[in-house]
Amino acid sequence: MWREIREQPDVLRRLLLDGREAIDRVAAAIRDYAPRFAVLVARGTSDHAAAYGKYLLETRLGVPASLAAPSTTTLYHSRPRLDRVLYIAISQSGESPDVVLPTRQAAGSGALTVAITNQNQSPLSAVAAHTLQIMAGEEKAVAATKSYTASLLTLFLLIEAVAGRDAREANDLPQRCTQLLDRQEALEQIALRYRDAEQILITSRGYNEATAREAALKLVEGARIPAVGFSGADLLHGPIAMVERGFPVIAFIPPEAGGRAMGSVVESLLARAVDLLLLGPQHGPAGTTTVLLPDMRPEYLSPVLAIVPFQILALSLGRLRGYDPDRPAGLAKVTRTL
Repeated sequence: MWREIREQPDVLRRLLLDGREAIDRVAAAIRDYAPRFAVLVARGTSDHAAAYGKYLLETRLGVPASLAAPSTTTLYHSRPRLDRVLYIAISQSGESPDVVLPTRQAAGSGALTVAITNQNQSPLSAVAAHTLQIMAGEEKAVAATKSYTASLLTLFLLIEAVAGRDAREANDLPQRCTQLLDRQEALEQIALRYRDAEQILITSRGYNEATAREAALKLVEGARIPAVGFSGADLLHGPIAMVERGFPVIAFIPPEAGGRAMGSVVESLLARAVDLLLLGPQHGPAGTTTVLLPDMRPEYLSPVLAIVPFQILALSLGRLRGYDPDRPAGLAKVTRTL
């Protein structure tokens, strides 16, 4: 897992240098199709990438989007009408039946299907009209790291290409990712703080709701800590009732609008005297601890970088708690569910 975390700058660089031709080709097909709506289908870590893709589709392309519920197809055999729908399937392995089967059906129901996967020769690639390979290389760790950030960047580059933008603001992502990896020592010290934690809540806003949910999954997989990730807005709509004095909460403070929106979330958490750790580019208010991170503007690209500190934290915590993060109990690299 650590080796694959460290590979991420190279993976991002490879996508930026070698992935554009295929992305531009698929983007042209999407423009010709002129979708009126988009649906994204995925499971697990890839589902968090899909949540980021939904934000991009709506904010950067102006196309309304939703996340599919694969079980409506695999368990209940529904066949929704999908003409003029862009259907994006995301799967590292390209083998998950509950992603492959809905994609096959979507193609037969009129959708333009695009697979985003780490495997060109896969069942998912075989049923999709177009495939984008995320170029992450073989990923051996069960907990996905480099395939997640590569999926995020692929989504961003694709949607920017459909919109006719050059996505030049992504070009320095490999260098900025390296800077985050250099925060390893500080994050390992933070891991000591949570060595005996019985639960952790993680929160952020906007594009980085995906970060909060993926970070929680990494803590569950790598450190076996019951963790849950919430949008800061959703947190205030009820789940905040579960937190009380000393409850461990980690908040990622994104740049721009998402960061401003997190202000009221931080205030509400401090009012409950929680054990609050902030990850962001500047120190938080009294009563918080902050791990300073490099500036991650623009906000719509920040999820590609924001997850990296949580990957390091999950790995460090797993080791501290005596677990092997490369062998999480009861998990395999490919999960076959319907």
